[in-house]
Amino acid sequence: MDDTFRHLDWSLVQAFLAVAEEGSLSAAARRLGASQPTVGRQIKAVEDALPMPVFTRHARGFDLTDFGRTLIPAATAMHTAANELRLAAMAQEDQIAGTVRLTASRMVSFVTLPALLADLRKDLPDIQIDLVSTDDAENLLYGSSDIAVRMFRPTQLDLVTQYLGEVRFGCFAAKSYVAEHGMPSGLHEVLARDLVGYDTITRLIDGLRDFGLPASREMFATRCDDSLVQWEMVAQGCGISIFQKAFAHRDERVVEIPLGIAMPTLPVWLTASPAARRTPRIRAVWDILARELPKHFD
Repeated sequence: MDDTFRHLDWSLVQAFLAVAEEGSLSAAARRLGASQPTVGRQIKAVEDALPMPVFTRHARGFDLTDFGRTLIPAATAMHTAANELRLAAMAQEDQIAGTVRLTASRMVSFVTLPALLADLRKDLPDIQIDLVSTDDAENLLYGSSDIAVRMFRPTQLDLVTQYLGEVRFGCFAAKSYVAEHGMPSGLHEVLARDLVGYDTITRLIDGLRDFGLPASREMFATRCDDSLVQWEMVAQGCGISIFQKAFAHRDERVVEIPLGIAMPTLPVWLTASPAARRTPRIRAVWDILARELPKHFD
């Protein structure tokens, strides 16, 4: 392994790798569970200890220099080794106690998990939960989370997965919007109305294209990458969008628009690394999620 990092403690290498992968101090801080000033000081310490800069700064964040890119393999190897050590130690635990870090989408985190976790804490009072609410796919082998709830089957090797079921989607608009503009009749009339969608995230556009529709960013009159803000835009009458039925049916401000066609569904998977899955506290949380989450699918 490259010994460039021999004068740096692990926290500094971890900060370097997080900023390199996330591209900004704020995103790296969220990933590490640290403050942005702390990560900034760690990056300064890294660069003070090395012979050349590892990042170039720009308006939107950080880019690796050529020298910085040469350090990524060694930093990644250190990260992998440290996580393997952590997972090996966790697998030897025999108590159902401690912290479990759980990752789920923003919608699942907001709608489904709070009540479920409240019941879980009653059953497992010695377990603390770190809930990471994000629509990004995190690398479980790097220790970003112990368990992930994902709307796709993970492609990483050496992961334990369990299929939980399918989430159904529908087309929704505010009752106030329908009262003003009328109820659309079918999909093509929906597409001619005011639509609410994502700004830079392409998953909805990709899904519509997979469905055989000519979709583009410009077809959405109102755009936001935050799914919860996007929902509030729909509920307040900005337009029409597609959401999980289990979530949308809870809001009395909206109405489902009948499309006359079957909407695609998304699979839900529980995912963890094998060593994490063998840890008693993680296994206990996994088993509860596997039992209870499917009850919340519409």
